[in-house]
Amino acid sequence: MSAEEQNVQDSSEFFQSIGSKVESLAPKANGEADDEDFKPVDEIESLCMNCHENGITRILLTSIPYFREVVIMSFSCEQCGFQNNEVQPAGTIQPKGTHYELRLTDLADFSRQVIKSDSAVVKFIELDLEIPAGRGQLSNVEGLLSTVLDDLEIGQEARKEQAPEVHTKIAEVITKGRAMLAGESFPFRVYVDDPAGNSFIAPDLKDGVGKWEKREYPRTSEQNAALGLADSDVNAAIAAKEAGTGSGGYPGLTSEGEIIPDEVYDFPATCPGCMHACVTHMKMVDIPHFKQVVLMSTVCHDCGYRSNDVKTGGEIPEQGEIITLTVEDNIDLARDILKSETCGLECPELQLQVNPGTLGGRFTTVEGLLTQVRNDLHSQIFEMNGNNGQGGDSLRSSDRTQWDAFFEGLDAAIKGDKKFSVILTDPFASSFVQPLVDPPAPDPKITRTKYQRTAEEEDELGLGDMKVEGYEEEAQQNGVNDETKA
Repeated sequence: MSAEEQNVQDSSEFFQSIGSKVESLAPKANGEADDEDFKPVDEIESLCMNCHENGITRILLTSIPYFREVVIMSFSCEQCGFQNNEVQPAGTIQPKGTHYELRLTDLADFSRQVIKSDSAVVKFIELDLEIPAGRGQLSNVEGLLSTVLDDLEIGQEARKEQAPEVHTKIAEVITKGRAMLAGESFPFRVYVDDPAGNSFIAPDLKDGVGKWEKREYPRTSEQNAALGLADSDVNAAIAAKEAGTGSGGYPGLTSEGEIIPDEVYDFPATCPGCMHACVTHMKMVDIPHFKQVVLMSTVCHDCGYRSNDVKTGGEIPEQGEIITLTVEDNIDLARDILKSETCGLECPELQLQVNPGTLGGRFTTVEGLLTQVRNDLHSQIFEMNGNNGQGGDSLRSSDRTQWDAFFEGLDAAIKGDKKFSVILTDPFASSFVQPLVDPPAPDPKITRTKYQRTAEEEDELGLGDMKVEGYEEEAQQNGVNDETKA
């Protein structure tokens, strides 16, 4: 082994779980001598910004289950008593921003672990209370809400005399917040939105559809500028040049101005990971007995970022659709399946629920879809915390047992050893499961049910604000009013 290879150290050697660090401090059972130089927490003498004397900063490199590596820092000054705690992500800025949302329904939900990076915004929706981007925090839902309410109470006496109206409004917020903490205002929601993608709300195995949600989104140019990333306008010009020389290029349109099916179109884009110029490939394909869909793929040759997505086209149907597939053997696992980005996935026998928007649009097989869900969950829960896939010390033994049983059942289903059902609930009716019989004969293993969309689904999809009839008269009336005012 060369000297260069010996100097290369895996990040897991530095970012061990807290339990692993404690075990390193415990006496060894085999009688070997302990490493007296080992210190799980690094201490650095640093300047106190309050009294300008020297204090102590303690730094702990650790990993958090379901998430990734973080740096926990704590400063204390013995001279003036000033203290400060902060958490920062140890990794790089993620390719996309993340939005986590949790619906709290009982007191146990207050203990959900929350990581708020310095670029994240936390909001308690029903309380209309927002914690702006700033200091990074490692806490739980109860700790975040308690801290912000305590901060609001600090200046209430001064506000009562100087700004009585502001005092009254803040007092109402504090009263509602205390009622939430006491468990008197369930249910309510909290979200963490982080353009850097380094914040997190812990999930639970018992979470059903609508309880816990994670959504990724591309950053805007303003968010990239705030994070100090490259100028996307310059890279877009470079990408436009590369798109013109790509393998697909621009085949043109039909005589009716439509996209040519089965032709690859190249478009200039900017990589969300490194902000360098890249190319997005698009192809429209016809799925037999269904509709046209658009396949999109982006590959960055600079950082290796890859993404694939499926967009369905056509008009919005009046009703949503629930598709139920009974999977009994490997033939059923090989069926093609299209899961749109608005579709929710559920497998009751496997205790699996996937909220709409979590995986985006996917066109694959049943086996491929379950494998992707399995790999994504397993990497978040076990593999990203540097403890040899054991889930970290803060993962309770009961939770670890439940997750192990869950993955065993999921692996058995992927291998074809376990029968289960796949339920696709799509308010846009844009999902599809391949039948194994020639239409119009029905497939005995596939059940399709139309349903009326709820008011909540209409609002989330933006359908409640759409006006498709009578808008011509309204536009003409607005024009007449503008001319009258002029």
